[in-house]
Amino acid sequence: MKNKTSFKLKLQLLLQNWVFVILFIILIFLLGFIANKYEFSKDITQANRNTLTEGSVGVLKEMNGPINLTVFATKDDVNKGDKFRQGIINFIARYQRTKPDINIKFVSPIEEPKLAQEMGIRVDGEVVVEYNKRTEHITPPFAEQDLTNLLVRLTRTNEKPIMYLDGHGEKNLVGLKNSDLGEFGKQLENKGFKFSNPDLTVLPDVPKEGSMLVIASPKKNVSELEAKKIVKYLESGGNLLWLLDDAQLKGLKEVADYIGLEVASGKIHDPGAMQYGSTPDLTFALRYGDHPITRNFMLRTLFSNPKALNAVGTYENGWEVTELIDVAAGGWLENGNEKDPSFEASEDKEGPINIAVALKREYGEAGQRVVVIGNSEFLSNAFITSGGNLDLGVNIVNWLSGDDKLINIQPMPLKDVNVTIPETKFSFAVAWTIFHSVQYFIPIGLFIGGIWLWLRRRKI
Repeated sequence: MKNKTSFKLKLQLLLQNWVFVILFIILIFLLGFIANKYEFSKDITQANRNTLTEGSVGVLKEMNGPINLTVFATKDDVNKGDKFRQGIINFIARYQRTKPDINIKFVSPIEEPKLAQEMGIRVDGEVVVEYNKRTEHITPPFAEQDLTNLLVRLTRTNEKPIMYLDGHGEKNLVGLKNSDLGEFGKQLENKGFKFSNPDLTVLPDVPKEGSMLVIASPKKNVSELEAKKIVKYLESGGNLLWLLDDAQLKGLKEVADYIGLEVASGKIHDPGAMQYGSTPDLTFALRYGDHPITRNFMLRTLFSNPKALNAVGTYENGWEVTELIDVAAGGWLENGNEKDPSFEASEDKEGPINIAVALKREYGEAGQRVVVIGNSEFLSNAFITSGGNLDLGVNIVNWLSGDDKLINIQPMPLKDVNVTIPETKFSFAVAWTIFHSVQYFIPIGLFIGGIWLWLRRRKI
């Protein structure tokens, strides 16, 4: 009886063990299936170096159809530490998590020199990116911002050049002075825009091939003949970006009248900006109008001596007007003594003060768009890196060019996080101890502790 009971117990334990093994194997297969079908990743690095920024994700979501990357690179030699191809695979994997139809093909320029020559390959590691039958090359080293800017250029539907007025002391889109807009122009070129500089003193009209005309704060008066050509350009549906720093309008009053623009002559004072260490000439903007340019725009922008302005849409001109940027929420527009400013309710206008307007109206299939900003300094080389100035400028140009889907998806560069060690013996000793503890001391200590614990348990 005892043997029979013992046999049943052993059989029961054997069945339980086999059931456990079978269920465990099924669980492993289920986990493998779920892991293969669903993917989850979490980037815990401070600069989010292993995941894409929101700007890059937005660009990929707007791209319909596959992206093909052909990488012309010699094969990796792991023995020599060559891991370029594997690095490209890991880098593109971040993009593939958002857009799975990104395809990578590797070609060795040594094994296929004819193909490399036909494709115009100049350096080892060069990548040819193809999208919608358009191609562009990118050479290493490149970061997320570089590749995403390339994708923006391939996505851009409007290839018409940006025209800019010149010859009257305007801020130049290719200039290098602090007051010029050269850095802004360089960023626009990186995003696929091209420039044109028509001479309106010679040409009969403003060329219609351009996507917009930029007037960047002329210092000298624009001639009456040129002003009439600009008005004619607006009458024929042309888009305009007008940056002005002077209420005198510099010969462009006829243009201002055509779009119903009024510019205040007073000076804006923002005491709140001075609390952040700014000078009285600077003011910040945190309030923006409900418009495609500024919708969901949460960055602070900085302006130097902006002008208050207003535009009135009428039945005659057909313009729909939106106020874009409010500054000096706690300040005012001084219309009296600018040397010793103080708010006077009877003379001055209490903040916030609007300094930018966007106008649009129906014209043809695409419609017509105009943006006027009472400041040009915010896009200058001296201020372009301040807060969200660059992002706002790019949004404005994208809207004027008709690329609305590219608004608010600009890729941002990753910030490097550097450790600075003071040049003292004590600081060097502390840094040396910390770095080598992680690399050597802690692992060796854990290894020795594990052996000691194992020996101790054996004795017990």
